[in-house]
This record gives sequence, C-alpha cells and structure tokens, in this order.
Amino acid sequence: MGKFSAFKLQLAQLPDGHFEQDFVCDTEFFKNMEHPGIISADVNVHLDLEKKHDAYDCTFHCKGTVEVPCDRCLDPIAIDIDADYHIIVKYGETYNDESDDILVIPYENPYLNVAYMLYDTIVLCIPMRHVHPLGKCNRAMAAALNKHKAHQEGDDDDLDFDEVADAPGSEPDNMD
Repeated sequence: MGKFSAFKLQLAQLPDGHFEQDFVCDTEFFKNMEHPGIISADVNVHLDLEKKHDAYDCTFHCKGTVEVPCDRCLDPIAIDIDADYHIIVKYGETYNDESDDILVIPYENPYLNVAYMLYDTIVLCIPMRHVHPLGKCNRAMAAALNKHKAHQEGDDDDLDFDEVADAPGSEPDNMD
C-alpha cells in the first residue's frame, strides 16, 4: 500500500450524483510529503463531490491545525487552517492542469490522487512569517538573540527584543 493510497478517488466508477469523503492530513502525511517545516499537523478534510455527466465538481473543506517553528524563537507555534479548495475534474486525451479551475486527467486513469492538492491547499494557508504574539516567545532564545544581535547606533529599526516584547499593546513595524 502506497503512502498516499488513502487519498485516491475512484472517479471512473462513480455514477451521476452527490458523494462525500473524508481525509486526514496529519503529521505522517507531511513527513511523507517531505515537508520539514511542519512539526505536527491535524487537519481534517471533507470532500463534497458532485458528478454531472462527465464532470466532477469537487470542493475540499480543510479545517485543523499545523505546528511550525516560530521564526523568532524556533518553539512550535500553532497555525489554524480553515480553507476551501474548489476544482472541476474532467477526463480527456492528456493530462492538463493549465487552468486554475479545471483539471483534465487521461481516460486511462480510473482514479485521481488528491494528496498533492490537499498538501498545496494547506501549505498555502501557512503565513510566510510565523511568530508568536508579543511576549510569548521562548525567553531563553530571546536572551540569546539579544546577546548576539549586532546593534547599530542611531538605528530606530534595531529594537531590543525584550523591550519590544514587554511593550504594552505595541506592535512594532519591524521585528526581524
């Protein structure tokens, strides 16, 4: 049994009508995708599929949490995932994914593996910059960052991490 065999949809066998299927994208899923940036994951995916004639109208509802390292202190930070992905799948002579809304798969494929669609959908929900809220980063790491940080005199953008983290209700423009 392959790593992603649980993510195969047997499209060719479906009669016209409405179908539903559930998937789980967990920590093992992301390890199999070889994504080292995700520490752990628990994302439930619900598929609503409507087959009409030769088209498969698919809507994936992804909801759950992934943990990634904080960019500042490297401790895990939970990122909520709540996303929908919609695509129409059709059969054709050759594979064609040039459109954002329509996927054409060859007639000889009786199934569609949706693992990479789900992976892309979930990963795109993770912000480029993931940091803990002010004052929530690991204090030992913050102290180490401050110790090794190069200070430039007169540079307002070079803020002391502890000062920023302790500032009540202030969100600095530049925390890098």
